[in-house]
Parts: sequence; structure tokens; C-alpha cells
Amino acid sequence: MKMAFVLFDGMTSMDLVGFYEAVTWLAILKAKENVSWTFCANKDEITDDRGLKMKSGTVLPNLGDFDLVFFPGGLSTRMLRFDEDFMGWVRTAENVPYKISICTGALLMGAAGFLNGKKATTNSSAYDLLAPYCAEVISARVVRDGNTVTGAGVTASIDLGLYMVEMLTSTEIVLQVQQKLEYPYYEAGNIKDVYMQTFR
Repeated sequence: MKMAFVLFDGMTSMDLVGFYEAVTWLAILKAKENVSWTFCANKDEITDDRGLKMKSGTVLPNLGDFDLVFFPGGLSTRMLRFDEDFMGWVRTAENVPYKISICTGALLMGAAGFLNGKKATTNSSAYDLLAPYCAEVISARVVRDGNTVTGAGVTASIDLGLYMVEMLTSTEIVLQVQQKLEYPYYEAGNIKDVYMQTFR
């Protein structure tokens, strides 16, 4: 499984890191074969919303070459969704089997047309911005509609990563990862085609 982590100026690093920390255990535990990941951006170096600089692994690759593409959020997504050059690149992920977002990364997926007719979620501050792009905005930590999965804000990226581990493998594997992360809040064993997990 080839995974692409999309990076851009103004992104929220926690959105990326929570998901990345959880889902890369697929490789560490050898839970799936040939797991790899690439950090992709529209330029060589990006700066997050707090000033942290990150180098991209590759610039403007064809996202259609990956099996899973992940979009983090951040205030900059509110403008990037109207950037035709950037969105043209995002749309190369149209035929990717698994399209995943956290927080306002959902606005990028929505503007690309990936959420048409689907249930989705985002940061609670952006429900009104997401609404025009999807069938229904759900107030939940993780929402799955087919192979499109969206997460709520910031720390929900950990839940989203664990959800993807379970979706791609098994409850047994996700419980192992959950233990390694020392993260007791994810509720394993609830995988469904259309799924809304709220957590108590």
C-alpha cells in the first residue's frame, strides 16, 4: 500500500502527525505488505501554521499513483480550495482507492468533488463551509462513507488513524496499535460502511 501525505503552507501539524503516527504502524507490525509513504507538497519546503518548516519528499507528484491519499487541515485550506493550480493537483487523486481527510482537509476534498453525495465531517468551526460540498455534515470524530473517510478537528487525527488501521486490517491489529500509542479513547470493533463514531 502506497500512502501519500499531502503537505502545504499553513497546515496544522497535529492533523498530520496523529494520523501518521497511527497508520504507519501498518508497516512496523507488518500488518500489510509493501506499506510505504511519501510526503508530497506543491513545493520543496512548507511552513505550518506555527512556523515549523518541513521538507517534502516529492513535489507535485501524480496523486493517482497512490493507494491512499491523506489531506490535513489548517486555516489555509479556506483559501487553497479556490487555488486552481493547487486544486488541479488535488484532483489527480480522483481515482485513488482511499481518500482521507482530517479537520478542514475536508474542504480540499470537497472542492475537488470527492465528497459529492457523501456524509462527511470536519472541524466543528467549519461545518458551514463543508456543507455545500457533501450530502450531510455529521458531528462525529470519524465519518466513513464507502472508502472516503473524514475526521473532525486536530486530535481526532489519532482516532482517524486508528480507524484506518482497523478498516484495513482487523480489530486485533488496531488494539495492538492502540496499546502502543497508550491511547485509550478509540472504540474498536465498530467498522461499518457508513460509520459515525463519537466516543464517550
